[in-house]
Amino acid sequence: MESEDKFVERLAKRHSLSPAAVRVVLVALRRGGARMAQFSHADFGGMSQWSPGMSMVGDMFNTQLKSTLDALCTDIVAHLTASGVVGSDVGSRPEEVSYRSAATSPAWWPNGLGHPAAVGGQNDRRYAIFPATRRLVIDDRGSISTYDTGDHQIFGVAQAQSSERALSFTPQNGLVKVTDLTKL
Repeated sequence: MESEDKFVERLAKRHSLSPAAVRVVLVALRRGGARMAQFSHADFGGMSQWSPGMSMVGDMFNTQLKSTLDALCTDIVAHLTASGVVGSDVGSRPEEVSYRSAATSPAWWPNGLGHPAAVGGQNDRRYAIFPATRRLVIDDRGSISTYDTGDHQIFGVAQAQSSERALSFTPQNGLVKVTDLTKL
């Protein structure tokens, strides 16, 4: 079986990326259960996201870079699935998913929810997703709200840039808006 270092090197060459960029995406996909990745790396123009059918890179008008990210993630997901490590944290800490906070920042969400599968944010709004307890927590300018995600297995997040600043989520069965969820 190929070592992880060899796998990273092989993908770096195949996709013309640095090994460090490939490793960042690999770690993010592990955290996202091979269904989503949120990370920041210069090779992708900074903050980037991926889920099946959706690639967003920091260099937002670079369609070639979006295609490269999609191809890289597709290769990594196939590898993770085949090796049986899908969803494994592999020593990483969930807080490192966040774009906004350092890995050592304290948890801002209520106690008792466990570790988030994804943490992110933009401007003065941030979110944390807790699949094990079926909760979504949103901090909007210091006002924290908790939502029941029900049977939704969320693997993608989008925030509108309009004055509404609406958050929407991609679960296994179609788009869900925060207003569609039960506020606790």
